[in-house]
Amino acid sequence: MAPVSSTPFLSTFYTRVRLATRDDVPHIHKLIYKMADYYELANTFEATESSLATHLFKSPPFESFTTFLAEVSTKPLPKIDCSYFTPVDRVVQVDHQVADPEPEHLFKSSTSDDVTVVGFTLIFPNFSTFLGKPGFHLEDLFIREGFRGFGMGKMLLSSVAHQTAKIGYGRVEWTVIDWNVRSHKFYERLGAKVLPDWRICRLSGENLEAYRDLNSL
Repeated sequence: MAPVSSTPFLSTFYTRVRLATRDDVPHIHKLIYKMADYYELANTFEATESSLATHLFKSPPFESFTTFLAEVSTKPLPKIDCSYFTPVDRVVQVDHQVADPEPEHLFKSSTSDDVTVVGFTLIFPNFSTFLGKPGFHLEDLFIREGFRGFGMGKMLLSSVAHQTAKIGYGRVEWTVIDWNVRSHKFYERLGAKVLPDWRICRLSGENLEAYRDLNSL
């Protein structure tokens, strides 16, 4: 995707965060794989387009699993009407060359051939007994290589925070891997606290299956 430049070192990009739809499942699937590969966990990747389509769009947005997509274009973005969430649009000036490492067609948006999908975040409701109100757990936030560093991650997280506050929920929580210092600093700059005294516990696979029949335990 060749940038439109006013100077040799300045490019204008039209950026947007919107709600994903079922039509976006192929992109969501590829983005999750790329995230797994980034964290060197591609060997654990089992999601399919079918499994994502089955589970991610059963309920209206924000009542269950909800996915936001980040998109960019070198042209003004086409208008999108959505009753659940008004897309967030920003025009940004980038002072370096932006090159998509993927084939041009691979992440072409379902909304327009001139728009490219560059990232996503996935959230779902949880509940804080201490606050006495719901919140959102942010499961993933990922921006593709080549599109990092000009605000797309901040737009995604800000969109989640905006919606959380708008509907009166108490907080947004997520986890970040301990070696990813760059992410720690990014979240701290946005006002998030990286808690040092909590660890993730996970029950899955054959250990989870062992609990299928409680009477046998």
